[in-house]
This record gives sequence, C-alpha cells and structure tokens, in this order.
Amino acid sequence: MSFNYSSIRTRLEDGVLFAALDSGPLNLIGVDLVRDLVSLVDTLYSDRGDVRVVVVESASPDYFSAHVDLTAVPRYTAEAAKAGGPGDASLGMFLYKLARVPVITIAKVRGRARGGGNELALACDMIFASRENAVFGQFESGTGALPGAGGVQHLARRLGRHRAIEAIAGAEDFDADLAERYGWINRALPDAELDGFVERLAKRIAGFPPEGAKAAKRAVNDLTLAEPTDVRSDAVTFQSLLALPESRERLDYLAGRGLQTPGDLERDLGRAVAEFPG
Repeated sequence: MSFNYSSIRTRLEDGVLFAALDSGPLNLIGVDLVRDLVSLVDTLYSDRGDVRVVVVESASPDYFSAHVDLTAVPRYTAEAAKAGGPGDASLGMFLYKLARVPVITIAKVRGRARGGGNELALACDMIFASRENAVFGQFESGTGALPGAGGVQHLARRLGRHRAIEAIAGAEDFDADLAERYGWINRALPDAELDGFVERLAKRIAGFPPEGAKAAKRAVNDLTLAEPTDVRSDAVTFQSLLALPESRERLDYLAGRGLQTPGDLERDLGRAVAEFPG
C-alpha cells in the first residue's frame, strides 16, 4: 500500500500509519490538504490489512490545523465532494466518512486546532493533546457563522447541551486541561510524554486481532455518530451564514489584521474574534 502525498508526511510502522499534516505553518484545511486526505481515506477503505491504526498529527509545532482556508471554501468543498456521492459536497460529509473509516484513528494534537482543524480531530476516534501546547476552539460564532463540518454534532454529544453551547456560541479557546475536563478530548498529557503514549497505544491496538477493534468501532459509531442529514444541514447553514454581509465584514476585518497568516492574531484567535470595533 502506497502513501505519497504533497501535504501529508507518512510513515508506516508495525501496522500504525503516522500521518503528519504538512500544509504550511498554519496547516490550513485547503485544496491540497483536502485532496490528500480524501486520497488517504479512500485508500484506508480498501482494507488491505497493511494499516490497523492511523495517528493524525502535525508537522507544525504550533498548529495542528488553524482552520479551513476561508479564501478557498468552494474549491476545497469540490475536493471533499470526491469522497462521497450526490448531495455530499461538503467538508462535513467527508469528515463523516473519515469517522467511519474501518481502522482506528487517533488525533495527536500539539498547537492550535480550531474550526475545521478541530472538526478534523473530532472526526478521529480518540484525541490526545499536549497539556502545555494544545488549544481547541470553534471560533465561527465570532464571525457570525457556526461550525459546519461536524463540530456541532460532535461537541453536543461529547460535552452535553450546556457546555456545547458555551464552546460554540462563546467561540473562545480551550486549553488542553479544560478540554479534557469538558470531555472534548480523551486526555491532556505532558508534552514530553505525548509522543510515547500515543505510539504505545497505537501499536498496542495494532497488535490485536483487527476484527475485534473494527466491530467495537462500528458498534460505538452506530450509537454515537450524527445522522448524515444533520451533518449536511450544518454544512448548508455554515456556507449560507458566511455569505451574510455582517459575516463578510467581520472576516474582512480579521483578514486585515492577519487572519490566515502566522502571527499574533492566529495565535490568539479566540480573543481576537471578540474585538470587532463598533
């Protein structure tokens, strides 16, 4: 099985595929990264047995993935549509397919995972994060939108109603300890221990007979994942809200201050979305 991508670094070891997102300093979810993720997921569905666990991580120490590329929504959506059938032209439906891939998936998060980057992590089966360096957030409400790629569905199920509304409507950043306490992630670990812990767990699972893990994942997914119609509805709402004049005004203001470029605004985006003048 071959894994050759322009924006994902891969290595296969003892049944574990380590897939490091490598799409610029912010790891924006844009055309190239979505194209490569679609190809990776399609390959995993071929179920040849080479891979039993996938660890999704980042080549950037500061950003697991900042968010989607807001300048390329129609173009990355067209790439995401290649993963599904008619009516599934959305990042959310591609991530829904990722959530049901027939191997175990683990997100290992260092740095910031916001917006679509957080939704990518949520589509994995488990999330482990650096206590010192990981930040999680769904900032879309601060721009007049809502999470459109599964964030609403996952966070409502993981956090419960009250905390999900806090996280989504509040649009603030969550450090790893608070994310762990809320149930957003599995565990916050000391940064020095994160790599070793995830590798041991991944190789432990990969060493078991695979059918048991596959059956467990299918059973849990059937009990906990959203219905496709709900994911599609969120995607439509996200794209319609982004087109509203107030949302465009806020996004243009943030772009003028450094949105989608490495710098202070992206590092503190949870704070920055609340600083719109007027």
